[in-house]
Amino acid sequence: MPDMPEVAPHSLRRSLIVFPIARLISWLIVGTFGWPRIVGAYRVPRKGPILVLPNHRADVDPMAVQLACPRNLHFMAKSELFEIKVLGRLLRWAGAFPVKRGEPDRGALRHAAEELKLGEAVCVFPEGQLTETGLVQTAKAGVTLIMRLAPCPVICLGIQNTDRIIPYGKLLPRPSSKRVVLTWGEPRTFPRETPTDEILAWIEGQLRELTDETF
Repeated sequence: MPDMPEVAPHSLRRSLIVFPIARLISWLIVGTFGWPRIVGAYRVPRKGPILVLPNHRADVDPMAVQLACPRNLHFMAKSELFEIKVLGRLLRWAGAFPVKRGEPDRGALRHAAEELKLGEAVCVFPEGQLTETGLVQTAKAGVTLIMRLAPCPVICLGIQNTDRIIPYGKLLPRPSSKRVVLTWGEPRTFPRETPTDEILAWIEGQLRELTDETF
C-alpha cells in the first residue's frame, strides 16, 4: 500500500499550475472525444467542505468529474495507480490519495474526512469500482463513515457515456457515439445519526435519477 500523503489544503501552486494543466488535459480528452454537456454546476457550493459522489463508468471519469466541478478536487484513487512511478507522482502532485480496494480502508476514509474538515472538496466514487454494464452499482458503506467523521454537504454527479470514450477493459480513448453528459444533483447534509441504509439508498437513487436510469 503506498504511503498516505499529508493532509493539507490545495496549495497555491496546485491552484495556479496543476489544475489549469489538469483541466486542459481533461478538455483535450473528454472534450475532444465526448463533447461534454455539464448540467447544474451552479449547485456545487463554491466554499466550504463538499463531498462529491459520482457513478463510475470509465477510467476517464476523474477527468470528467474535474471538468464538471468548479472546485479543485482531492480524489480518492485506487492504490494500484500510485504504484506506477510517474502516474503515482502526478496523482500526489494533484492532491489525490490512495485507497486499498476489496476491504474497508479506514486510513483512506479518515484522510478524506480530514481534508473535508479543512474545508476542501473531496471526490469518492461510492460504487468502489467500474461498472461493466453501465448501470449504477450498489454504493459501499465506507462512504457513510466519511460522512459521520466529517458531516458536510454531499452532492451526487451523474455521469453518462464516458464508457463510450474508453469502454470497459480498453485503454485507449475513442470518439463517443453519444455526447458525455455530467449532471449535478442537489447538495444534502445528513445528521450523524442517519442510518447507513438510508444514506446508501439516497446515493443510489440520486445516481440512477441523474443518469436517467429508469429501469
